[in-house]
Amino acid sequence: MRLRTTARFLVAAAATAALSLMGLTATPASASPLDIPPKGANDWSCKPDSAHPQPVVLVNGTFKLMAENWAKLSPALKDAGYCVFAFNYGHMETDPIPQAAAELSDFVEAVRGATGAEKVDIVGHSQGGMMPRYYVKFLGGAAKVDDLVGIVPSNHGTKNPLAIPAGWTFCPSCVDQQVGSDLLKKLNEGDETPAGPDYTVITTRYDEVVIPYTSALLTGPAEHLTNVVLQDKCPLDLYMHDQATKDPVVAQWVLNALGRKGPADAGFQPRCLGGGA
Repeated sequence: MRLRTTARFLVAAAATAALSLMGLTATPASASPLDIPPKGANDWSCKPDSAHPQPVVLVNGTFKLMAENWAKLSPALKDAGYCVFAFNYGHMETDPIPQAAAELSDFVEAVRGATGAEKVDIVGHSQGGMMPRYYVKFLGGAAKVDDLVGIVPSNHGTKNPLAIPAGWTFCPSCVDQQVGSDLLKKLNEGDETPAGPDYTVITTRYDEVVIPYTSALLTGPAEHLTNVVLQDKCPLDLYMHDQATKDPVVAQWVLNALGRKGPADAGFQPRCLGGGA
């Protein structure tokens, strides 16, 4: 099944590249209007250059569509010189985390095949910052990811009481993202930052979804992990969970992480311009 899914992405990507030569656009994964990519993403003819050797894969948060989730960050990354790719997955990201990670694996293979890149960088929001760790740890992603940047990721789950009824009714991934879930016990057992990628976590003290906000933070060696709390450098940054990907300060941290060897520079001082900063 996964081989067929990867082939579908690759064939669609090739067709999209051909259409782009004619000045037309298409979405590789689906013809659904819900699969409209954000500005700057899914140019399947894009080839990474030496300054930006890894294409960037954007991974949505739960209940998110890529066009909205990455409306600000996708064009910013494109303008910075990166090949950018995004996709919707898991029935609005409600499928169990292992299934979502398998979809991510297929999409990464499609991106690698289209661009010729050995590795990708992954930037994910909420579930999209945590779920790629399952891909890295259990599905072979450690050899295929250079940087993993999580924006308010649910790395250790949430105590938000709304996650429980949602999980019981229509959202298995919400169950997986509860504090103490079997999925998170498996994911966080042993090494939280397996060798391969460099890890950057960006979170906010005003997170109202991942509760407590410190659940986002990971443990690991400083040479491969940087934990960022936005208010440590920009005390007046008021961005919360849902719109964190649109914070100009978050964008600076993402670009810092992707633009250097290793994770984001813990000593970096962003320009405190947005979110009331």
